Amino acid sequence: MCSSFTTQTVEVPHLGGIRASYHMPYPYDSSKPTLILVNSFTTNAKLYNPQYANKSLTDTMNLLAIELLGHGGTRALKVENWTYWDTAIMNLQVMEKLGLEKVFALGTSQGGWVTVRMALLAPDKILGIIALGTSLSAETPHTISLGCWDCHALLTPSIDSWTTNTSSPDFVPDDSYCNHLVDIGFGENCEQEVRKVWVKEIKDNYGGDEGRRRIRMAAINLRDRDGLRGRLWDVRCPVIWLHGTNDVVYSIANAKEEIKLFENARATDLVVVEGGAHFLSATHPKEVDEKVIEFVGRWGLINDHV
Repeated sequence: MCSSFTTQTVEVPHLGGIRASYHMPYPYDSSKPTLILVNSFTTNAKLYNPQYANKSLTDTMNLLAIELLGHGGTRALKVENWTYWDTAIMNLQVMEKLGLEKVFALGTSQGGWVTVRMALLAPDKILGIIALGTSLSAETPHTISLGCWDCHALLTPSIDSWTTNTSSPDFVPDDSYCNHLVDIGFGENCEQEVRKVWVKEIKDNYGGDEGRRRIRMAAINLRDRDGLRGRLWDVRCPVIWLHGTNDVVYSIANAKEEIKLFENARATDLVVVEGGAHFLSATHPKEVDEKVIEFVGRWGLINDHV
């Protein structure tokens, strides 16, 4: 990861005040379309470092990564309970603060269902959705039957261990949790440097009592979220969904079922990426970036002429 990586913050009014953390690798260029990037569970804006480094991508569009509530440097200033709908509203308010009227939105895993929520809440502001390795259901027996993970079984022990009234100033997520996140996201055989960096990122971000409370709420959001299947009919913008064959969290079978539910989307496409892991933009940036450039180029041009 680049040592010069920096984030900025902006305060928005939702939930009585949120200090939203974001990263824009290059100054905003109004002549280019803008792509918002939404990261996966207990990662941060650094997940998209390969995209920031791709000149073909940054020459084509502005990149703006906004870290979700409970992630990176984003903090709710007055409450400790929030949902993915709150992050979607926050993102829209960040757009307003930064003067962005219309954008494309890309999200990995939980980021994917945040981008859909953004499109549902502000259909006039989202030009297109790029979903990576996501699911738009709640965590249900049906998704498990399609080959998705059993989130309740895997995450509940961690949530239970993080739930306490006792102050825990020395808390850090344990190695088991951090390595499991790396395994399911980047693949068990990812480079050791990748593993080392992300274990440190997780431990640094979620250390102390505040970090424990924040990772607990992020995990509760993941496990207990509401599904979107019944709402996908209302999405009107184009949708492209990229899914790796080695994704151990959400399955291609589930993606095939859910992409069909975007009945009123301007266009839909499901792209299967051979060998791709759950954090697809990190493990297969070339394949992802090429599709992003093609999608934004096509629909950005069309929207410029309507």
